[in-house]
Amino acid sequence: MALNELQRRVLRLKEEKNAILLAHNYQVPEIQVIADHLGDSLELCIEAQRAEDADMIVFCGVDFMAETAAILNPGKKVVIPSQKACCPMAAMLPMSRLIEAKKRHPGAPVVLYVNTLAEAKAEATVTCTSANADRIVRRLDTDTVIFGPDRNLAYFVGKRVPGVEIIPVPEDGHCNVHRFIGDGDEAMELKKRYPGSEVWAHPECEPAFQDRADYVLSTGGMVRRARESGAEVFIVGTELGLIDRLDRENPGKTFLPAKRFAECGAMKRITLEGLYAALVNEEPVVTVQEDVASRARQAIERMLELSV
Repeated sequence: MALNELQRRVLRLKEEKNAILLAHNYQVPEIQVIADHLGDSLELCIEAQRAEDADMIVFCGVDFMAETAAILNPGKKVVIPSQKACCPMAAMLPMSRLIEAKKRHPGAPVVLYVNTLAEAKAEATVTCTSANADRIVRRLDTDTVIFGPDRNLAYFVGKRVPGVEIIPVPEDGHCNVHRFIGDGDEAMELKKRYPGSEVWAHPECEPAFQDRADYVLSTGGMVRRARESGAEVFIVGTELGLIDRLDRENPGKTFLPAKRFAECGAMKRITLEGLYAALVNEEPVVTVQEDVASRARQAIERMLELSV
């Protein structure tokens, strides 16, 4: 893919300012191809923790992701190209609601999806991602867990860690995009049209779709499965941005959306033009109050330790 002039300007400016560019798999392709690191939430958490030599982190993702980078890099400038890139799911779990749940279930560890704001992470025992949620819960060795905010990820964990009561907080936390994909009827129709194809569902998808899919995978898991599988056609149950990466990295294989128009408006707030402006102006800067950040950092770092 040939780079356009604006992409080349971004790369030059990034080099001049010793900035590192992190981008989520749902970003637009013109940003994906120039990122230093492209990945899912867990992979980007790890890269954010390793960004010691950079003077600035530019995070092409949604608000909670940039907050996580800021929490893991105290004293380092973290910039997000659009302040409007706000994850609706993260907003579903304010700190007050989590504190109420902790009072109702005293002593139960709190496992929070990284798709939460810093104030909620500060009240967590440990965070998790869709790639490691079941492993994290299993390693806590407990019989009850408060889990938020995605109810469908809680369902996914409950199936894989039997014997542990998963208490979802809030009761109906969800991702709008993965809920839009629905019960997978369209995906199963595609599977009939393409014998031998694989159907993938993200753990944020509805339980009915998870139960019908051939594989339930994080976006990072989907990237790996695409490389390893002998199948030629894949029906991808997640946000459309991932298909751009899958197509680019797997020539000769076909990737079809499980649902057309399954696009995250928050992720698409980040544009190449906005990225360039963020590098020029070194703003908007992401800040997290240190008392909140220090407590949230413990939960995130525990996740990274338990993920090894």
